[in-house]
Amino acid sequence: MMERKYDIPLSVPDLRGREKEYLLSCVDDNWVSTAGPFVDEIEARLPALAGCERAVATSSGTAALHLALLALGVKAGDTVIVPDWTFGATANAVYYTGARPLLVDVSADSWTLDPGLVNELLAEQEFAAVIAVDALGHPADMDPISAACRAHGVPLVEDAAGAIGARYRGHSAGGLGDIGVFSFNGNKTVTAGGGGAALTSDSQLAETMRMLSVHRLTDAGRTPTEFYRYAVVGFNYRMTNINAAVGLAQLERLDEMLARKRSIAAAYDRAFAARTDLVPMPRAAWADSSCWMYSVSCGCARDAADLIRYLESRRIQARVFWQALSSQPAYRDAPRRLTGVSRLIGERVVALPCSTGLTPAQQDRVIDAVAAWQGSAAVERAWMSC
Repeated sequence: MMERKYDIPLSVPDLRGREKEYLLSCVDDNWVSTAGPFVDEIEARLPALAGCERAVATSSGTAALHLALLALGVKAGDTVIVPDWTFGATANAVYYTGARPLLVDVSADSWTLDPGLVNELLAEQEFAAVIAVDALGHPADMDPISAACRAHGVPLVEDAAGAIGARYRGHSAGGLGDIGVFSFNGNKTVTAGGGGAALTSDSQLAETMRMLSVHRLTDAGRTPTEFYRYAVVGFNYRMTNINAAVGLAQLERLDEMLARKRSIAAAYDRAFAARTDLVPMPRAAWADSSCWMYSVSCGCARDAADLIRYLESRRIQARVFWQALSSQPAYRDAPRRLTGVSRLIGERVVALPCSTGLTPAQQDRVIDAVAAWQGSAAVERAWMSC
């Protein structure tokens, strides 16, 4: 067995439910591919968690984003607003359609897409869509973004990849746009080992995404003689029954896992409340974050790197989270509207261990290690020198 590099990893799956039972069922019943009862069941359960009516289970969150944009009519030559501080898949899905992302900065008070910049841009030029990302499980400020999109007739996609269980002004994350997207990657609170879902209340959008996800007409529109008839150029984007089995077992414990994530975040918040050289990610009053990936901002990039090295020397894993897309070679040609926030936090945000299986003793060990470390710069000074 390979030796673990860390005593306390950053984020690991919590598989203490019925995952093994459901996986054995897949093997015993011979349902292991993209057809099977667990796929149907997870699609039936997800809409209630997002406050919408329909779900399309996919092979990844990225696939769900791609399907969402295609269903909304995004095509080559179009431009889509994307936050500059996000995982690369958000922008990559735009490129898959032949469109280009316009990288827009985030707000300092939430680290999510800046509504004021979105409103300005929609008034200036035409866009095929806007993608708002729920950063680290914290919902974007969707009311003003949604109002701006409606005023200009622009569809809104909510990238809620890590925000299952979060709420915005009482409404569930994943259901706050025309289409929402969840990810069930291995580091998410709810994992299926891989996979994702696109969520909507629009039956036509759901049917289009479902058809695109399987290369052909869906079962609802197919006769036995039409199995290999193709209405559109599609993709192999369906979730497998094996992934759905794991995901379904995870959903059965969602409330328990969300409570643990929030408890971990609260303990870290208390421990770091008096610090000036690092501050927790802001959590706005209008949001109830899923606290997917607990992160702090250091006073400077050098401090962030030093904190990670310090923790790793104690076999505690930490990681600088998301880099501003505008600073990276893959997106050097993308147009942008920036204020400097994304570039600042992209070098200074450090994610700390926050698995739902993290024990109180392990968290105390992380807290003690961070307490023994001292940064060289205060966060407030760093913001002012941006």
